[in-house]
Amino acid sequence: MREPNGLLAAGRDLSAQRLIEAYTRGIFPWFSDGQPVLWWSPDPRMVLFVDEFKVSRSLAKTLRRLRTEGRWRVTKDQAFERVMRACAAPRPDQDGTWITDAIVHAYCALHAQGLAHSVEVWSDGDLIGGLYGVGLGRMFYGESMFARATDASKVALAALVAMLRDADFRVIDCQQNTRHLASLGAREIGRSEFLHLVSTLTALPPPDWRRLSIEIPYA
Repeated sequence: MREPNGLLAAGRDLSAQRLIEAYTRGIFPWFSDGQPVLWWSPDPRMVLFVDEFKVSRSLAKTLRRLRTEGRWRVTKDQAFERVMRACAAPRPDQDGTWITDAIVHAYCALHAQGLAHSVEVWSDGDLIGGLYGVGLGRMFYGESMFARATDASKVALAALVAMLRDADFRVIDCQQNTRHLASLGAREIGRSEFLHLVSTLTALPPPDWRRLSIEIPYA
């Protein structure tokens, strides 16, 4: 579990039931084409407590402008697979993607069960940003996000944080440390603390996701 950090097992099963069992134990899949399904639980764990989300001055300015001008629209669960495919698209700093066809199919199956969710950002009918993740109980596991316009992914995250805060969620799992996540307020905690959060929050009754409202939040 130390080298590489958090690698627990390899297998072939990527069913919805296996994913649910893994997430309720703080474990997630991460692998590339040609590899078996690799299961991870790194220590420390990067998380974003929703009350610690940082809105920079530039993002606050963007949010105020968008609410005033109404140029962008934020939705949830309207284009789940499109968001996943956009997150999987090649990026300048990456050679490939871990969001393989197998991952897309598995998480679309979770989405069909009401357990995986997306946030979409639109401009004139075009999908310009978004994110997706898994919601179990009152725990949200963030998976990936993308942007085709400046701040579009940050707007999606700000909208998600506001919605989750209103629904009594405490934390978003971010899995691994990145400078970008840290700039938004995410921080590392130990595995034992993370697993305690997972055990507590996944045991709570989930909200009715269909009734949760999402919009561009106030800065």
